[in-house]
Amino acid sequence: MDAPLRIRAARWTDKDLVAALIADALHSSPLAMWLVPDPDQRRQVLTDVVGIWVEHAMFFGDIHLTDDLTAATVGFHRYRPIPPPANYRIRLTDAAGGHADRFDLLDSLLSVKQPTEPHHHLAFLAVSPTHQRAGRGAALLAHHRSRLNRIDLPAWTTIPLGGEHLLARYGYTPRPAITLPDGPTLLPMRRNSRRGSGAMPINPARPVDNRWQDLHT
Repeated sequence: MDAPLRIRAARWTDKDLVAALIADALHSSPLAMWLVPDPDQRRQVLTDVVGIWVEHAMFFGDIHLTDDLTAATVGFHRYRPIPPPANYRIRLTDAAGGHADRFDLLDSLLSVKQPTEPHHHLAFLAVSPTHQRAGRGAALLAHHRSRLNRIDLPAWTTIPLGGEHLLARYGYTPRPAITLPDGPTLLPMRRNSRRGSGAMPINPARPVDNRWQDLHT
């Protein structure tokens, strides 16, 4: 019998591994192909841009890993407004190069959906392509759910259309979809706190500080 997966909080020394893991999981997805059409550049660009947000989560959120380092979640504690990563515009341009405009467009489309009330933001859920469909994503979501229940706050995420059934098992419900121009469709989802069941308010005029990290596999 296989030993049960153990899940631990990531350490600073894990940040590059986590960024590469997420880039590998995203690499063949329609969203990644839309963001970086050039397959020769895609993995490096994704790794570098994701790395900005993984580092940011070390200060303003949480990262959890399976003990075999094949799956991870990255979340942000949006209990109050948080700043964007330091020097984000310069760092994004350096990381994405000529693809930065796609990330900017995704930023603007996602920003109008981001809740304004305190919530936990599940930014990434990633499983290594060689270990998918083996229960790692479900294990991480169960762990994530137990932590949400302890803090009893709403949660928010955005996933590619078609992945909503797994999230629904852990209390998330879909919101209106976002279709990228000449690209794939993304589905925002929310999980209510136990204290209430109303939708989290959104504010189309709020500053963009969530950027592109609402990406999941």
